Amino acid sequence: MLRLTEIKLPLNHDEQALEQAILAKLKISKEQLLSFNMFRRGYDARNNKDIQLIYTLDVDVSNEATLLAKFVKDPHVRPTPDMEYKFVAQAPAELPHRPVVVGLGPCGIFAALILAQMGFKPIVLERGKAVRERTKDTFGFWRKQPLNPESNVQFGEGGAGTFSDGKLYSQVKDPKHYGRKVLQEFVDAGAPEEIMYVSKPHIGTFKLVAMVEKMRQQIIDLGGEIRFSTRVERLDMDKQGEGFTLKGLHLSTGEYLPCKQVILAVGHSARDTFQALYDQGVYIEAKPFSVGFRIEHEQSMIDKCRFGDNAGNPILGAADYKLVHHCKNGRSVYSFCMCPGGTVVAAASEPGRVVTNGMSQYSRHERNANSAIVVGIEPEKDYPGHPLAGIELQRRLEEAAYHAGGDNYHAPAQLIGDFLAGKPSTELGDVKPSYTPGVTLTDLSKVVPDFVTEAIREAIPAFNKQIRGFAKADGLLTGVETRTSSPICIKRGKDYQSINVQGLYPAGEGAGYAGGIWSAGIDGIRVAEALALAYNEQ
Repeated sequence: MLRLTEIKLPLNHDEQALEQAILAKLKISKEQLLSFNMFRRGYDARNNKDIQLIYTLDVDVSNEATLLAKFVKDPHVRPTPDMEYKFVAQAPAELPHRPVVVGLGPCGIFAALILAQMGFKPIVLERGKAVRERTKDTFGFWRKQPLNPESNVQFGEGGAGTFSDGKLYSQVKDPKHYGRKVLQEFVDAGAPEEIMYVSKPHIGTFKLVAMVEKMRQQIIDLGGEIRFSTRVERLDMDKQGEGFTLKGLHLSTGEYLPCKQVILAVGHSARDTFQALYDQGVYIEAKPFSVGFRIEHEQSMIDKCRFGDNAGNPILGAADYKLVHHCKNGRSVYSFCMCPGGTVVAAASEPGRVVTNGMSQYSRHERNANSAIVVGIEPEKDYPGHPLAGIELQRRLEEAAYHAGGDNYHAPAQLIGDFLAGKPSTELGDVKPSYTPGVTLTDLSKVVPDFVTEAIREAIPAFNKQIRGFAKADGLLTGVETRTSSPICIKRGKDYQSINVQGLYPAGEGAGYAGGIWSAGIDGIRVAEALALAYNEQ
């Protein structure tokens, strides 16, 4: 087959336009075109009066070799690459020991699924609850019920990505096309087929819940074992030279689990696990992350700014944005985890702390758009001296937000106009907060370091030049956003094992190797493959 790229057509083209564009591009007759399918569909909305759809197509023709020779110098006509996933190993007939996966977020799910599909029958440990029970606990907290530290937005089957926009795109390099495997498994589990070809696929929370359950069942059907409400408290290791060799796990249930290979996919909020690992000598480094607020505008305003008169077109859907500003104080401010037609959610996992995140359903039909507006921070400058110092900084900011919100898990909030003017807010404007349990209007500059306030105050007017109305006075800021990524990195070598613990495979966002559902799933596949190959070598 041939892959054609950069096929551009008007937004509202008719059904025959794609076929006609292929015939015109290749200069062939209709009889020579056997079939075609869509690999990717994006759009160019820089001119919102003339929005173009941009297609990548896989085309089956009767004269492929002739056409490849004819278009040899055209970068937009190439053979379709083989993107089918191929397993790197198969488990031996008898398993001397079963691999263990710790964590059942996107990384852990795909690590366990790949191992199960290769016949390794993994044991999966998840500190939280199954996704349906977890959803009840999470929604209960949003309705002012007590916080469950083991079952919330951060902990439980599906990971933090379950209560998000369900974005399935990233800038991660993926030369082996693991991302297609991630998308295909999601489709097989019930995701819309369109995620295979739209340029910015997303799923939404309600669809993710059912999909996660189906993927869990597949792991079980292939011989895997899932243990919920089971936390790893301590590693059992033998000293070996300058490092260690893994022997087993001490669990919160009181059980000792012998094991030689463990994939550690605990997510970015497993602070007690990070502390336990550090205390036992596992090598950990501090890494950069970002802090700031959630910003809310009316989605209709974002749609109008991005799409003009084409706002509301079903192909375009709810508009998103991606913004960045480099400040005079040397800081960078950027939008993160933009949720079109979504809500700001309470994402706390520890008592007495307030954390915000964003969530959308598949429809993206809620009134507000929201995203994190965050400032990049660095260990050397902002939290030096200890590998876990970033965690303590997060906790201080989250505690400040809890107190500013009224010590009841209400989040501190401020109108954009008041924030820019440096005065506390006293009443809401047109943009109504979507955060539950509720918000308390205050002065957000009291919650974050001065350099964060200074940088965001400079960035919002700059963003307004790109999206008219972004600095609208009655838009809303809600704090505090601290869980943009893991504040630590559990260093691993080329074999994907910890650099000083043989048999321990740090993986995913919590270990510092992913950022979001898609990239975490890809990392889970990579690490599962590395473990399988090492297992067979042993």
